[in-house]
Amino acid sequence: MARKAPITFPEVNFSEEGPIRHLHLGSEWIQGSMLVDAPTVLVHEYIQRMMAWLLFVDPQTVKKRQALQLGLGAGSLTKFCHKELKMKTTAIELNPQVLHACRGWFKLPADNSRMQVVLADAAEEIKQEKWLGAVDALQVDLYDEEAAAPVLDSAAFYADCRATLTEEGCMTVNLFGRSSSFDNSVDKIAEAFGEDAIWAFKSTREGNTVVMAQRTPSRPKRALMQERAEFIQSEWGLPADKWVRVFKPVKT
Repeated sequence: MARKAPITFPEVNFSEEGPIRHLHLGSEWIQGSMLVDAPTVLVHEYIQRMMAWLLFVDPQTVKKRQALQLGLGAGSLTKFCHKELKMKTTAIELNPQVLHACRGWFKLPADNSRMQVVLADAAEEIKQEKWLGAVDALQVDLYDEEAAAPVLDSAAFYADCRATLTEEGCMTVNLFGRSSSFDNSVDKIAEAFGEDAIWAFKSTREGNTVVMAQRTPSRPKRALMQERAEFIQSEWGLPADKWVRVFKPVKT
């Protein structure tokens, strides 16, 4: 049997911009950021929006839930879910250098009983039986050094993502790039989840659009979402009040 060629990973480095540290994969594209004096703060607007699933669950149950990130980036979501939300949290990352950088430069804690990083191919790892029906918040942010389109972006992949979710579970995805790429990605997510399960934000100034897909489609009343938004904002410092105004079902 032929031996697989080893994977060649891009160089991982960081840059400083005032109080903020950025992670790069051998290019100028920012793959994640950290406020050096406040390591768990979510710096970028699109990263904050990856937490919009909080609007769809009872806030009192959050610490009992499980989060899974596909793509570690600078460890922002992993640290936030673990340290601020007190959730059981796992990140899946392909590049061991990214994990090394997060531990050395971005204040990611060592693995412990409530948080771990798995070095693996996300597409294969999420098929493991232990993930099926186990994840409440699945956060997908998978880009290479070119940052042109998601690395994993097929209907089959999104169907595997759906299979990891609990009945109340949600997947949030960062889609970055041209509008045609965004439309194609949404079509594939809809094929896996159904059109009525999908919500989306408007694009940020930087060109990131966060899309959410629910395992079980729902339309919470605006008053309930507003109530939860106020709690999210006061408890965890996220701009959830704004989310309620700019986050809509794709199919109305």
